[in-house]
Amino acid sequence: GRLSSIEPNLQNIPIRYEEGREIRKVFIPHEGHQLLACDYSQIELRVLADLADEKVLIEAFKNNEDIHTKTAQLIFGKEEITSLERRQAKAVNFGIIYGQSAFGLAQNLNISRKEAKQIIDSYFEQYPTIKGYMDDAVAKAREQGYVETIMQRRRYLKDINSANAVVRGFAERNA
Repeated sequence: GRLSSIEPNLQNIPIRYEEGREIRKVFIPHEGHQLLACDYSQIELRVLADLADEKVLIEAFKNNEDIHTKTAQLIFGKEEITSLERRQAKAVNFGIIYGQSAFGLAQNLNISRKEAKQIIDSYFEQYPTIKGYMDDAVAKAREQGYVETIMQRRRYLKDINSANAVVRGFAERNA
């Protein structure tokens, strides 16, 4: 699972800027306790690369490459990447993990659905084992009614075979 924090959301207070560092000073743990800040850099992408056995991503992580720049180079087919292209690649890297559609990516990046679909299609061309892994997860969910973590924790998806495309799509993204 993933930890979350609300009221206040301690995870979204910036640390790179002076204002954020000042805001963080107001959070004081009870006596005898400590606040711990941890950042597993791009953990979702690292886990996905491993589960899908995506060699290109695994190699990029091993070489400490900027994964979003690497993805941008691959999906846009060029070596020199603009900051906009890197941001788009970052959005698709994380969007793919959570099953974001071309519609969602288009809204997120303020581009057309056609452009978003081209980016997603290019992503899956460059990282074909990720597409295969995701398709297999959905197929298994349809067959079993659930998906499993590597520790055999099950998530039941009662709507995975729903006749309603919107409801089914939500279950597929969860799978």
